[in-house]
Amino acid sequence: MKVLIVGGGGREHALAWAVAKSPEVEKIFVAPGNGGIRSLGSIAETVNIASTDLDALVEFAQAQRVDLTIVGPEQPLALGIADRFHQANLKIFAPTQQAAQLETSKAFAKAFMQRHHIPTAPFQHFTQHDAARAYLLERNTYPIVIKASGLASGKGVTVAYHKGDALEALHAIFEKKIFGEAGREVIIEDFMPGEEASIFLMTDGTNYVLLPTAQDHKRVGDDDTGKNTGGMGAYAPAPIVTPELLRKVETQIIQPTLRGMRQEGQLYQGFLYVGLMIEHDEPRVVEFNARLGDPEAQVILPLLRTPLLDIIDALLKGQLASFTLETIPKFAATVVMASQGYPDRYETGKVITGQCHFDGSCHTDSGSEIIVFHSGTRFEHGKLYTAGGRVLSVTAIADTLELAIADAYEAVSHIHFDGAIYRRDIGKKGLARLRSMSSSSFTQRASASKNLAD
Repeated sequence: MKVLIVGGGGREHALAWAVAKSPEVEKIFVAPGNGGIRSLGSIAETVNIASTDLDALVEFAQAQRVDLTIVGPEQPLALGIADRFHQANLKIFAPTQQAAQLETSKAFAKAFMQRHHIPTAPFQHFTQHDAARAYLLERNTYPIVIKASGLASGKGVTVAYHKGDALEALHAIFEKKIFGEAGREVIIEDFMPGEEASIFLMTDGTNYVLLPTAQDHKRVGDDDTGKNTGGMGAYAPAPIVTPELLRKVETQIIQPTLRGMRQEGQLYQGFLYVGLMIEHDEPRVVEFNARLGDPEAQVILPLLRTPLLDIIDALLKGQLASFTLETIPKFAATVVMASQGYPDRYETGKVITGQCHFDGSCHTDSGSEIIVFHSGTRFEHGKLYTAGGRVLSVTAIADTLELAIADAYEAVSHIHFDGAIYRRDIGKKGLARLRSMSSSSFTQRASASKNLAD
């Protein structure tokens, strides 16, 4: 079996790593991939095709007789890669361009949630700077959240604590056009207090299976300070998502979402991410993603006992209703090592050393498994170099969250490149919550099973 994975970040490295575990796979192509794909051995190779070059991707899949394509990032989804592959009679695991609007247009997603009574923050939608500015000038309650409606690589959100900050953010989007076309429409919504959590599922549009829950760390600095990023670390499963809360998420959010998409003529098939804000055990939707998260994929995929390809195969064959997904009753934590200056301007081309100790995967004396997933790296003339803002996701899988976090940071201490930055508080909230919970609570969360949308 030949598999094509579209994308070049840590999520795509994790997808390739997970796919490589299936014995029926003979070749994995990753387009464009990164410098870490080589650690998977001869089964995997990078392909010099951009994830947005749909014509070239279709031609490559046809020429190589690719059996399945899995899409990682959001940009090709927005361009309609699933539609193009379907037209060419190529098998692909990804939502259509229209269905992916749950992520690619926050204006669509907010209006959709409003239509289908899915809990989220009250909002206003604007396409003109003057109208949005007038609304802010009349508003006296802060903080407030300002979002570019389109895709902005996870950086299009501003939490404004004062009116001046809000007006400045609005000016930057509409006049300075810092997010380009993604800022043509703007959502202004009420600030939702609480704690974030990430819910992931794989669905055929009617049936779905839940993947391990996770918690991302969006801000660049410790204690959630500094600018929003694509994600500076994550852990799974997230203790805040109790079995009781998960049932609420299913009945109030997941099932109405899939049902609403079907009612509107958009069968949603693929990965679906539900970003939640949780307060007083009540979940509300922050955003949807039409894909796996990054770096959440780096902690979710290692916890799957059921091979990823088995799930996708059942889904594409219409057999998900009778499928059971099994997970490993452990914890995973990942720490993102980024380039100095990220998420703003940063330099690349720095030599990375020490990562070779963790190529593929290895085990610590305590039994933890260490995997280093590459994001912005390139391998050239026998050396590994930085090639992006987020460079590596250093992941540890262990029996406890405390051990997973400790071993991830221990591995980070052995990897070096000039100007490396990383957060030092990944998993802090999860550890605090676990200390007040019984061990049996984790056992209940450790295995996910088949669920029905109706």
